[in-house]
This record gives sequence, C-alpha cells and structure tokens, in this order.
Amino acid sequence: MGIVEISKNWAFLNPGSKEMPYDLFIPPDKLKGAKNGQKAIAKITEWPRGSKNPVGEIIEVLGDPGMHEVEMHAILAEFELPSKFTLEVEKAAGAVPIEITKKDYAERRDFRKIPTFTIDPADAKDFDDALSLKKLKNGNWEVGIHIADVSHYVQAKSLLDQEAYERATSVYLVDRVVPMLPEKLSNLVCSLRPNEEKLCFSAVFEMTPGAEVLNQWFGRTVILSKHRFTYEEAQEIIESGGGDMKEEILQLHKLAQVLREQRFREGSFSFERVEVKFHIDENGYPTGVYYKENMESNQLIEEFMLLANKRVAEYIGKPPGTKMDADTGSNTAPKTRTRTFVYRIHDKPNNERLESFAYFVKRFGYRIQTSGQKRISGSINRLMEEIRGRKEQNMIENLAIRAMAKAEYSTMNIGHYGLSFPYYTHFTSPIRRYPDIMVHRLLAHYLKGGESRSHNKYESRCKHSSEMERKAMKAEWASIKYKQVEFLSDKIGEVFEGVISGVTEWGLYVELTGCKCEGMVPMRDLTDDFYDYDEYNYRLRGKKTGNQYQLGDEVKVKVTCANLARRQLDFSLV
Repeated sequence: MGIVEISKNWAFLNPGSKEMPYDLFIPPDKLKGAKNGQKAIAKITEWPRGSKNPVGEIIEVLGDPGMHEVEMHAILAEFELPSKFTLEVEKAAGAVPIEITKKDYAERRDFRKIPTFTIDPADAKDFDDALSLKKLKNGNWEVGIHIADVSHYVQAKSLLDQEAYERATSVYLVDRVVPMLPEKLSNLVCSLRPNEEKLCFSAVFEMTPGAEVLNQWFGRTVILSKHRFTYEEAQEIIESGGGDMKEEILQLHKLAQVLREQRFREGSFSFERVEVKFHIDENGYPTGVYYKENMESNQLIEEFMLLANKRVAEYIGKPPGTKMDADTGSNTAPKTRTRTFVYRIHDKPNNERLESFAYFVKRFGYRIQTSGQKRISGSINRLMEEIRGRKEQNMIENLAIRAMAKAEYSTMNIGHYGLSFPYYTHFTSPIRRYPDIMVHRLLAHYLKGGESRSHNKYESRCKHSSEMERKAMKAEWASIKYKQVEFLSDKIGEVFEGVISGVTEWGLYVELTGCKCEGMVPMRDLTDDFYDYDEYNYRLRGKKTGNQYQLGDEVKVKVTCANLARRQLDFSLV
C-alpha cells in the first residue's frame, strides 16, 4: 500500500514504509484508474534481475489521502486485514437457515421460560452472551450463562468456517467494527436479540447465596431473551434498585461482586485502564473526547463470563483429583498434555521488567512487591487504587501492562497469571473470536465422549489466532492515533497541559491531560542545552544547566504539527 506517483511516461507506488523500502514501478496499463497522489494497494508481479525496483500492478484504489473512509481502509490494508466479504461468502451466509427446527428443540435443554436478558454497549449489534436466573427450592440460584451457538450455523470446513478462521477476530476500529462473520450471522441469526428464540451453548451453575458453585452443566440450549439492556440502563437499576427485571439484575450483581472480591483475594490483577473514545460526526471527523467507565454493570457481565471461561477450561483440562493451590495460582496447572484444548494463557512477568517498574513507581512514592503471585498482584491492585484520578494514572497503568507478558492462545496450558486461574479459555464470544468457536466444537466433542483431537492442528490454529489478534489490536491503535492527530489538526499553536509519558534518545513523549492524545517533543527542539538520555532513570538531563525532563513530569506544550499521513503529533515545550 502507498501513494501513487504519475508522470508523463511512468508511474510508481511509494510505500513509505521501512518494511518495503523500494518503490514499485507500475506500467500505465496496470494503474486500474488510480490518479496521482491517491492511496492504492499494489502487488509485485515481477522483479527483473539487476533492476532496483520491482514491477507491480494496482489491485485496489483506496482514494485521496486525508478522507475518513480512505484512511480507515488504508489502516486495514496496512495490517493486511480484510475490509469486506467476497460475494461467495455473503451468498453462503445468506443460505444459512434462520428457523429453529423440531430436531433442534428436541436435542436441547429449554430455557425459554426462565428470565433471561443481555447487557451490552449502547451501540452493539451482535449480542454474544445472555444471563438467566432461577431461584431453586433449596434456596440456591441457578445461573445460566448462554453463549450464541455459532458452531451450529458455521460448520467445520465450510466456506464460512474458512473465512472466520482466516480473519480469526472481529476488528474494532475507532468508528466501526469489521466483523469476523457476515452481518446476517453476526447481527441476525446468531445474535441473542430480545424476544427472539435463539440457539445457545450454555454453562449453567447452581450457586449458593455466597457465590459458591455446587453443580455445573455444559450443553446446548434454546433461550428467549426478555430484555436487551445497555450497560447504562443496568447500572441505573443497580444504583436505584428499581426497573425491569430488577430482581434478577440485583441478585446477579450481588453474586458477581462476591466472585470479584474472591478473585482479587486469590491473586487476580485489577487493571482498569482509562479507555478514550471519540465523538465522531457524520463525515467521520472527531468532534470531542469521552472516557469509557468500568461500571458495576460491566463487572456483572465480566465476572460471569470469567466464571464460564474458567470452568469450561477446568472441565476439559483438569485431571481428576488435581489439587488447586490458590496461592501460586496459574503455576499449578499440570504441564502434562491431556485432551487437546484451546487455552487462553498468560505467562509470568519478566523479572527485569517488573523490577524496573517497581523502581520507577518508587520515585512517585509508591511501592510494589516483586515476588510471589499474591504479593505482586495485591500490591499492584493497591497501586491501581492509589493512582485512580491522579495525573499519572494512565501512564502508570500503561507501564504496568507493559511489564506483564502478553496473553495468547495455546494448546499447552500454563495458566493465566493475570487472572490467577490455573485453567482459562475463551468460550463466551464466538461471534467475534474464532478460538471460541474451536472451544465450542472441542467441548461438544468431549461431552459426547470423543477422543482427543490433533494437538498439532489446534496448536497451529492457536498461533494463527494469536497473530491475527495482535494485528487487529495494532490496527485499532492506528485508527485511534489517526483520530487523535485529526482531532488536534485544527489546534496548531494552541497550548495544553500534559504529562511526560515516554522518554527516548530522540525526544519526549507527552500525553495531554484532557484528551489523552500523545505527541512528541523532538530532541532537536530542546535547544537550550545538550541533553543526555538517562535510560535507567527515565529522563533527559542537560549537560550544562542540569535541567531534567523525567517520566511523569507535568509540562505545558504547544501543538506544532499534526501529520495525518504518518499519524504523528509534534509538540514543543512552553
């Protein structure tokens, strides 16, 4: 992907990328209508021996740089992510039957008469999960966690399955969702829409009023969601004690809070990063910034999804009679290979990174432990509470997350360190994650007494899913960064308060306090002295004056440049 440059006798595509440092020569008859200065995608058709530049042809014209739609599609192209489905895939989705058959009803546990609801963001269209609640005669509660039965509609080895596998995940850009499945499936057939009977794969638990799980059941069900709540609506019921289905929501809220407290007691980390969102007008232009809150209604859904994911993984992976040691958490999972399964794993943090993070927060007057799962998680959770609402919150949260290992998918279980779960998987979002579809298929197979599946096949699929997840996250960040630059593009010369969020040998990164947009003060603009980069102490220090700029320092900066093409903001210190 790059910019088309056309003259009288020749044309080039300039990728402007370190990964592809050569321009592509494009013959005039291979331009596909591209005009000078437009963004386009090309493929290399040949690279003659002795020639400096490869020869290519334009396969897709994106349009003029700076246009909202063009830039969003360019981001997807940059990370090799698809922007649309082929006609064949759309036809395959169109042929999927909506009607539930008599055979479906006969083979499933019927939850249609049990109070059931969904809680999702206000703008959501695909509803993966629903909750049901029933009071049992013995005073306990039957909690149903109902997940869209995507694997019923997307058959293994089908065209739809192959497409879902290749994509591996839905991609969430700043203004849109690029779904893993065509809209008919993601928003209609599979989506747990209110007042429509839907097929699910469910985890059902008998729980005491103290949230202890006494019994569990996994299997296919049919449900009827009575209400579609937004997180804000559910939060209003939790706070006011009144509203539709208040008994169910309030009781599930109580159980969720007990589960949450217990999880943190056993060593789970509490990272609640400030999530920045943009108000975007009809032309795609960002008009303002707002912050996504983690409310108790979010926690209600989160805790029951975590419970289902954890229990499904334990059911498949935990050998009979295995003793769970809560103090060491994720390290207690046996390293022996049992039945092949897809786990969501998270390794222990790198000791050097953790020590470096501890040294840094100490300069702010905070302390964390660097040994022992419970001690580390407990001290970091206290740190997260202490920094909440302070200027350094976002910076410290980001550094804490960077000190941790990255979660990924694997058939070799090492547990999930961040959650302190010896066994963990992804079972609850099959509309938007392919690993969840694999989990559903494997669980269904093993529930029928099936033999273990191919380890190598599923490990390969896990690696692909992890790679695609990383690409999707990079694309999401690129789209946010583009909107940050665009948001400040008409504010050149304006002064903002900020916090130094990064220190490098080429300059200072500053995060603006109000909008969380990050830009750089280049080293070349610090003209009052010659500054040395002190990597160990996260600072720049002037040789003559002794002036220093350190990570976490409050500064005032002026916006000097907003480069949309590079998604880069330049600031100067005031």
